[in-house]
Amino acid sequence: MTDRIDTYSETQVKTESQDQQPLLEIGSLKKWFPIQRGLLRREVGNVKAVDDVSFYVNEGETLGLVGESGCGKTTTGRCILKAIPPTSGDIWFEDPEMGRVNVTELQHQELVQVRRNMRMIFQDPYASLNPRMSLLDIVGAPLKAMGIARGKDLEERVAHMLELVGLRPEYMRRYPHAFSGGQRQRIGLARALAPHPKFLVCDEPVSALDVSVQAQILNLLQELQEEMGLTYLFVAHDMSVVAHISDRVAVMYVGKMVETAATQELFQAPRHPYTEALMSAIPRPDPTPREKRILLTGEVANPANPPTGCYFHPRCNYVKDICKHEEPVYEEITPKHYVKCHRAAELSLTGMTSLA
Repeated sequence: MTDRIDTYSETQVKTESQDQQPLLEIGSLKKWFPIQRGLLRREVGNVKAVDDVSFYVNEGETLGLVGESGCGKTTTGRCILKAIPPTSGDIWFEDPEMGRVNVTELQHQELVQVRRNMRMIFQDPYASLNPRMSLLDIVGAPLKAMGIARGKDLEERVAHMLELVGLRPEYMRRYPHAFSGGQRQRIGLARALAPHPKFLVCDEPVSALDVSVQAQILNLLQELQEEMGLTYLFVAHDMSVVAHISDRVAVMYVGKMVETAATQELFQAPRHPYTEALMSAIPRPDPTPREKRILLTGEVANPANPPTGCYFHPRCNYVKDICKHEEPVYEEITPKHYVKCHRAAELSLTGMTSLA
């Protein structure tokens, strides 16, 4: 087990010392859910939950994926692991054993192998754990399913994983009902880390927890990332949490990516009006007067029947005629800063002067 952790550290140093391909690269990912009606279940349309999304995640970094509820964040994460099959697009992953593979093309046995290195932490620490299984069964389940460990070896590995996430090994005989929400999320983290993966999709792992417990889990994630060389896709809707943990941030709106940049740059100098509105909603621990919060009018666009042009234009304070009729291009306006807005180059938007 220790040998595997050492290998991660060496790989991370190698990545920093030379230019390599991203660990994960998403190209034109789509997930459309069909709308069926009538006795014959005739397809009359599609809910475009994820619509032509592209991004990458470098080895050892954390990419924060943010947006309002229903924008497609969780669906994107599940598609990456092929927990739900994508409609189209490419999901390229640099697997340590299999090399660079397109997850969308993998068959069952190959997918099992890749999932040793791609895991997921679920949002609800209560619903994601089987109440009839002990911690030994829960954390050991992926080790059994993948043929990694059994018997005494399995117990030793589970004990080690529990210690790694801050739980006592003797807890392995207990059941989920005996633990608090924060402890349950640690159990879910131990289960995800059991096969020693390279990449984790963290699906809002702290949104159901108290603020003090959130800080503990976030600090634990950062410690484990440094120790094991992990790479995270951190899905969240809380911008302050994303600012704390992410190296880069990607913003989604109604199934589309609208802005991606380094965390410091995006928070201090947003280039998309939707990102600016999200920034204005972040509570500041500062009693001095500040800019008035931007309140977006109207409703979030319907992914089954989105508006023409820019999806955000019905709620945008900077809308022009071109926004209503022509969809903007997702382009790089400054190095590694991508924006999907007709007016990105001319607008001067308000960000945050400090992430503290």
